[in-house]
Amino acid sequence: MKQMNWKELPHAGTILDAGNADGYETGSWRSFKPRWIEENCIQCLFCWIYCPDTSVTVKDEKMTGFDYKHCKGCGVCAVECPGKKGNKAIVMEEEGK
Repeated sequence: MKQMNWKELPHAGTILDAGNADGYETGSWRSFKPRWIEENCIQCLFCWIYCPDTSVTVKDEKMTGFDYKHCKGCGVCAVECPGKKGNKAIVMEEEGK
């Protein structure tokens, strides 16, 4: 069997239109979700910078929470969070708990 090149592959689940992620709610299948602990937050916005889904909500240059409709629970925000005095401002919790 001949291997297909990228032009021959079927589109399947590929989203071809750029800039339309807001129209797709992707947060329903995550296993873990981030929880924000405001008192430990130093407002560095590393979570906002590193979030691959732009699911960190910010107002007036301050973190305000998460858009759980789009958050996939990858945990990048929690890994990058320096927190205050070693106490993370974002921790990952099992979904539904």
